[in-house]
Amino acid sequence: MLLPEGGLGPATITVDDGRIVAVEPADSGTPRTIGSSTGSILAPAFVDLQVNGVDDVDVWSSALESDDERWDRLEQMLIDRGVGTWCPTLVTASAGKYAPAMAYLASRTRRADRPDAAGVHLEGPFLGSSTGAHRAELVEPPTRDFFDALPNTPIIVTMGAEHENSANVIGELVRRGAVVSIGHTRPERRGYEDAVAAGARMVTHVHNAMSGMAHRDPGLATWALNDDRVVVGLIADGVHVHPDIVLLTFRSKPDAVALVTDSVAWRSGRAGPVRMTLVDGAPRLPDGTLAGSATTMSDSLRVCRSSGVPLEDALRAATSTPARVIGRGDVGSIRVGARADLVSLNDDLDVVGVWLGGARLR
Repeated sequence: MLLPEGGLGPATITVDDGRIVAVEPADSGTPRTIGSSTGSILAPAFVDLQVNGVDDVDVWSSALESDDERWDRLEQMLIDRGVGTWCPTLVTASAGKYAPAMAYLASRTRRADRPDAAGVHLEGPFLGSSTGAHRAELVEPPTRDFFDALPNTPIIVTMGAEHENSANVIGELVRRGAVVSIGHTRPERRGYEDAVAAGARMVTHVHNAMSGMAHRDPGLATWALNDDRVVVGLIADGVHVHPDIVLLTFRSKPDAVALVTDSVAWRSGRAGPVRMTLVDGAPRLPDGTLAGSATTMSDSLRVCRSSGVPLEDALRAATSTPARVIGRGDVGSIRVGARADLVSLNDDLDVVGVWLGGARLR
């Protein structure tokens, strides 16, 4: 099991009323049998902070159309992938669309047999100059009025750090309880420092859509890797970031990497207003720009392991670190008091068992 202290080791857990009530070290010779399936590893269910869609179900369109059938299917696919907690992610779109989409998401009743949608991740419209696959004409300077018009506060907001008003809006969002993640931006060092001083505590998909690691011209990626104040999101699909850089990222911040899939509804060919097709294993715009991923957390763990990242570090990046970012002490770890949201993995890191609230669903 992935234990909160001591890394991977044999243990026995006791679950009562959906919660873990005991975690006891076990003899190393104990058979590694979990439930009715044989697994190699028992870990907390995955926590994914950036999900734009899965397979053919797009978060944006499903929310705007209040499509319960598609949303139910999306949740089932997340369970298949071992996800217990996630952030529905809304990319850059027309400003007036956010409130109705968020109102629908807030109306969804939390169910014990479904992954927990912890809150909305707004990846736009307040980006910087590195828009990537986002529609640049819809990007806006940040304002407090925009958030006043929303039905609730997003749990994560990706913001550029180049705007004159960025630090003020970041400070206000933090006061409202949001996590601010710097992303899609190429700021000067002063802009980065002002954003962190105002309360930004994360960087969105580090290395992608930002200034980087040039040895004479360091940028956002370099500053974030050297900064203990921030956690970096990382898309480890084998396409967005080279394996050597995946390893370097973990070596720089072994306890402050949050794996994100940034998955999109690649089979549907859309992520909100963005159209894309799958090319060489990743969704892309017609000009070749990457537009999210088609990866899963299991895929990401395999990429990390093949890159040389210790498996326990990669597992924490898929569970406890993202849970810590959004202040969820009840998920992401196997410890007394936590929800019994668990995933069993075989030696190939395939998902072979999923429990939510102690009930086996897969």
